[in-house]
Amino acid sequence: MAFYALIMAGGGGTRLWPLSRRSRPKQALTLVGERTMFEHAVDRIAPVFQPDEVYVVTGADQVERLMLQAPELPRENFIVEPMGRGTAPAIGLGAIHMKRRDPEAVMAVLTADHFIRDVEQFRRVLVAAARVAERGHLVTLGITPAFPSTGFGYIRQEEQLDGVDGFPVFRAQRFTEKPSPETAFHMVESGRYSWNSGMFIWRVDRIMGEFAGQMPDFYAQLAQIESVLGTPAYEPTLQRIWPEVTPQTIDYGVMEGAEDVVVIPVDIGWSDVGNWSSMREILPADEEGNVVVGEHLGLDTHNTILFGRDRLVATIGLENMIVVDAEDALLVCPIEREQEVRELVRRLREMGRKDLL
Repeated sequence: MAFYALIMAGGGGTRLWPLSRRSRPKQALTLVGERTMFEHAVDRIAPVFQPDEVYVVTGADQVERLMLQAPELPRENFIVEPMGRGTAPAIGLGAIHMKRRDPEAVMAVLTADHFIRDVEQFRRVLVAAARVAERGHLVTLGITPAFPSTGFGYIRQEEQLDGVDGFPVFRAQRFTEKPSPETAFHMVESGRYSWNSGMFIWRVDRIMGEFAGQMPDFYAQLAQIESVLGTPAYEPTLQRIWPEVTPQTIDYGVMEGAEDVVVIPVDIGWSDVGNWSSMREILPADEEGNVVVGEHLGLDTHNTILFGRDRLVATIGLENMIVVDAEDALLVCPIEREQEVRELVRRLREMGRKDLL
């Protein structure tokens, strides 16, 4: 079995503004230790995949930076999207590159901007999931819910199939996007749901078949690009066709209507690092409940997230707050209002402040 990884590294991460910008998206940030999120993503799969078995799909404005961060990966394994079109087209573009190399390949679709604490368990489940995918199943990795989150999608688990390497495998009945608090509570209480991690494992020919059946217009566009892969016509064909591709997520475009989907629920210490409060999940707090990156001096400061870089951040009397000190912008907001960071970014865009986006 030929097994390849596709790391999706094209996101923007506006909820982590002011650190995350167009020129420095979430996957390029150093949030944990001394490595960027993208470097962590490459590091944690290194024992499972050889460097030439790892592909990266990203935008033209990010590819050079990512190449410098992962010099061990072949340059030709960086697949450049002319513009973002969502996860479904990004996966399709990666799939035709792998199909050209091996039509019977199994591919793991992974993320560049998530945090995984139990790396060894993650590696084990990837190998197990590849064995399940080899049988023709579309495999998704489900995350055992830690609480009734309204910010994640959920996957309902049905009958259990034969397990692999100690991991249970369940038939997936349906995907539910970001439920209400009451619905999320009942889902978690039932024990029959996993969070949707956005990580998938499947045979290349299976996902191409799903594109053909569920996204026929996109499949036809993909076929045109595939027909010139490896020739001088590839780049101009891609540049001509890609702007015409309809943006779509893999969940809506394929997974909600796909046949033979299975889920492997795992507890791997996963976080999508989707907002500033998620830093509490991945970094330790001090005795006052504060999560601090950088130098901080605080008086009567509790349960606060503080992110600084080149200067001291001093606080007095803060509680349940977020303070992020970037080189040209400072964010201060209550934790319960952090979802409004996106609104700040929208207003900056309306003001034409490209220097801060």
